[in-house]
Amino acid sequence: MRDLIIIGSGPAGLSAAVYAKRAGIDVLVIEKEPFSGGQIIKTDQVDNYLGMYHTSGYDMAMKFRAHADALSVEFLSGEVMAVRDCGAEKKILLASNEELSARAILIASGARYRNLGIDSEKKYVGAGVSYCATCDGAFFRNKNVAVVGGGNVALGDVIYLAKHCSHVYLIHRRDEFRASKHLVERAMVLDNVEILPFYEVREILGNGMVERLRLNNNQTGVERMLDVSGIFVAVGMEPQTNFLGNVVEKDAHGYVIAKENGVTGTPGFFVAGDARTKEVRQLVTAVSDGANAVASIEKYLQDK
Repeated sequence: MRDLIIIGSGPAGLSAAVYAKRAGIDVLVIEKEPFSGGQIIKTDQVDNYLGMYHTSGYDMAMKFRAHADALSVEFLSGEVMAVRDCGAEKKILLASNEELSARAILIASGARYRNLGIDSEKKYVGAGVSYCATCDGAFFRNKNVAVVGGGNVALGDVIYLAKHCSHVYLIHRRDEFRASKHLVERAMVLDNVEILPFYEVREILGNGMVERLRLNNNQTGVERMLDVSGIFVAVGMEPQTNFLGNVVEKDAHGYVIAKENGVTGTPGFFVAGDARTKEVRQLVTAVSDGANAVASIEKYLQDK
């Protein structure tokens, strides 16, 4: 039986693995994807991580993994289907039907951005399609961009992008917003922001990079072409926590409830990164989560 099994090899999981190994904890990392790094693998360039500006997401992910490899962290490729709390022993069932056990489990499975669900979306990820305005907005300085969504994230993205971009279109399938009133009011008074209610994106077009969008008005059926260099999709996120069942407490959206120390309501289960309830989901907070969670895990293991 291991001391610790980490589910997920994104920044939170890799950070936790490094801290755990340095603390002398017998740790195993389970990774579902063929590459470590999580979402940053798909990020063309990272400019908001201290000391590593102008670095591609792929290169950064490889550096994170290399750090773990240098400490001889053990990795296992597999998909976690379920976890069980058996008191002092925690069990993990993989898709291969293999069962693993540990004294503690760290959930670092992350969250993924909800997609628009159109065929051309995936083609332009990293080439004009983004899911994080604060990560990628600076690359579209003095260009026309579009934001899709109607919640707080979408309106916040609009306000942020309006500072850098020539023109920002807000595309929303309704004429009412889920975002807070003050965010909507702030966005609507900006001179370079244009609200497009009742519109939905049907196709993303371009030649290697995003160049235009084909929209459809869901009230009138009228189509419209929009010339933009980027599209920021802000229609929500989905935590990758279904495999947990009811072993740990989650909020209404599926995020595991815990504070910065990563301690959940179920003894022996910890969480770090985007799967956790938190205000800011960024690369730097994920890495910090991993370190904080291991401090809690080390104390838990010592107490046991």
